[in-house]
Amino acid sequence: MTRLATVGVLGAGTMGHALGLVHAIGGMDVRLQDTNAATLARAPGLIANALDTLIEGQVFDGANRDAVLARIATVPTLAEAVDGVDLIVEAVVENADVKRTVYAELDAVAKPEAIIASNTSHLDVFPLIPPGRQPTALIAHWYTPPYICDLVDLAPGPETRGDVIETMRSLYAGFGKEPIVFKSMLEGYIANRLQAALHLEVFHLLDEGLVTPDDIDRSIRHGLALRFATLGVLRKADFTGLDMMRRAIGNKTYEPPPVRGESPTLEKLIAAGRGGVMSGAGFFDYGGKSAEELFRERDLELLELKRALEAIERKRTT
Repeated sequence: MTRLATVGVLGAGTMGHALGLVHAIGGMDVRLQDTNAATLARAPGLIANALDTLIEGQVFDGANRDAVLARIATVPTLAEAVDGVDLIVEAVVENADVKRTVYAELDAVAKPEAIIASNTSHLDVFPLIPPGRQPTALIAHWYTPPYICDLVDLAPGPETRGDVIETMRSLYAGFGKEPIVFKSMLEGYIANRLQAALHLEVFHLLDEGLVTPDDIDRSIRHGLALRFATLGVLRKADFTGLDMMRRAIGNKTYEPPPVRGESPTLEKLIAAGRGGVMSGAGFFDYGGKSAEELFRERDLELLELKRALEAIERKRTT
């Protein structure tokens, strides 16, 4: 099996910088690149902040901090990022034209046997990838923040070699992650499809003015998430009782909202400059806290929850 030692990460934004950290913690030498100079300049600080949070959360040994950070280099050009590397992680914007351009550029400079892994959430990227790169191309889709969330979706293209999928599955399992291998590209995978269905209902409720953002989040945190975190969806159904589930489906008269191209609620927030944590406000105001501080608080809470879930799982399996 091919040993992957070097990785070029294309895109240094929300996912890209975090994926650079994931691979550096996993022992790989990382070259991180972005076409936006400001995004690239901010990435090292975000990476260091995330690593310090892992140390504070007692899941990473602080004695290894400098060694991990030393494995990550930022470079200004795609050619520098992919030259000679074993693995190329594509984490650029979800735009087919942009991705097609990126693939054409890396095809000209990357070594022939380099594995190309796209972090795409919904796009079928395989028609965008040059024919000669198809056997070593796949999707490796992560969830935010990937240095804490262990799920990674692996999906082959029509011509992806089986050994490439196994190499990537083994790599990420070796990182302590939870790779799920799909037979082929499945738009939205599992988690994103479920999340998309939830979002349809969420934005319907908000757009119709039926509930507040706080109502929705409290319903999730204190209802669904509490049970889903320990049981999942289908084990929870077993505890509910499948006959009761069948009767609930049979008695249901409410029709879920249709798929729509936009949400007036989202459009209004974005137009007001409330784009989320990175801009200081979204559905909620964040009291002037920096994105780094908010990420740290979120990550420490996730780490505490993750430790609790791991303890529950250990009890369940002993």
